[in-house]
Amino acid sequence: MMKTESVEIESISQDPANVRRHGERNLSAIVASLRKFGQQKPIVVSKDGIILAGNGTYEAARKLGWDKIDIVRSKLTGSEATAYAIADNRTAELAEWDDVALAETLRALQSEDFEIEAAGFTDDEIDTLLSKLANEISPPGEEKEFGGQYAVIVTCESEEDQAAAYDKLTELGFNCKVVVV
Repeated sequence: MMKTESVEIESISQDPANVRRHGERNLSAIVASLRKFGQQKPIVVSKDGIILAGNGTYEAARKLGWDKIDIVRSKLTGSEATAYAIADNRTAELAEWDDVALAETLRALQSEDFEIEAAGFTDDEIDTLLSKLANEISPPGEEKEFGGQYAVIVTCESEEDQAAAYDKLTELGFNCKVVVV
């Protein structure tokens, strides 16, 4: 069973052989996340206090001036510890976004005046995502299939009109999803 410890931040250190780099954009996103949410998952360190997973969190916490940080100590050593450190980063890279659901969720957060940078996105990135989604939808009158489903664009003058259109389509038996672009 893993045991979380709160330790002095200076008692752990980065692996000089770490192959993952954290640029300023990445660190800024981590800083914003830590500032908004605090540390929600521990850093993984070796028994010697060398960081295996969480180097970006460590750097961001130091930028914020934190004295303590939560860790878990791994029993992995040698090549297993090295491979785990690589796998921790690589498995995240291999994941994919559901762009439509992501766009909907980010737009919903923006509508709540949520500090979107804490989620790791900028307003410009969200606009780019929405523009990309709009460009993937065919021009009026042309059908385009999406995974066995069809996308239809309905332009409304107001939220009330949008709600009425959604209600009518749902009443007619259509499985609708609203994407605000």
